[in-house]
Amino acid sequence: MGSLLDWLIHFPPLLWGLEQVEEVAIRALKHGKIPQHVAFVMDGNRRWAREHRVETIEGHSLGFETLKNLLRVCLKMGVKEVSTFAFSIENFKRSKHEVDALMDIAKNSLNQITAHGDMVDQYGIRIRIVGDLALLKPDVYETVVNVVESTKNNTRATLNVCFPYTSRHEISNSVQSIVHLAEDGKLVPEDIDESLFEKHLLLNDSHPLDWLIRTSGVERLSDFLLWQVHEDSQISFIDSYWPDFSIWRFFPMLIRYQLQSQQGE
Repeated sequence: MGSLLDWLIHFPPLLWGLEQVEEVAIRALKHGKIPQHVAFVMDGNRRWAREHRVETIEGHSLGFETLKNLLRVCLKMGVKEVSTFAFSIENFKRSKHEVDALMDIAKNSLNQITAHGDMVDQYGIRIRIVGDLALLKPDVYETVVNVVESTKNNTRATLNVCFPYTSRHEISNSVQSIVHLAEDGKLVPEDIDESLFEKHLLLNDSHPLDWLIRTSGVERLSDFLLWQVHEDSQISFIDSYWPDFSIWRFFPMLIRYQLQSQQGE
């Protein structure tokens, strides 16, 4: 399967369009193990913009298009849950101009994804916004609430947009929730275990994290899904900047994921 798929990706028949090649590649890959929960650290938008001598915001905008393409392919293959690190709480330290622009891109992107007839309708996606929502501007917060409410009954797949998020905030938030329950007399110390802790995480009711991918060549997690990463999670660090991370780079990586999964069984 690997050699055929590699050939289709690198030397697509001249009479075919990319859509046909994509469909053939997806059908071939579906014969192997498909991760049920994939997470992306979408890194490198700013560096991509600097190297191409364009505005930083253009890099972020192209990054959203990359996410849409990868999300579409993941859903076609049967991935049930995708998590994205869209905005770290630490990013508020950036210039006000960039933060405001990122907030506007996030708001417009969420509206675009949930537009009638777009991906949410086609694939039955539930969107969850995971993070400290109190930090959002009122107009962005209103969009977030509307998006979550309008998709909450969809059951075929889940998109977790971590925005604004850090694992430290998520973990401390879970601890605070459990402490409040204890103070109210609703539990005793013996009730506290991993299951209870996970129940109070912002990212709860999720599939186990199978695969985490970070672009831009940086090899660290940067406070993303630290609790969710476990001994069976595969982690891939790649050199591409996020706007350059196309589905044609994703497909060979998925083949390697499938081969490594077979070796681990």
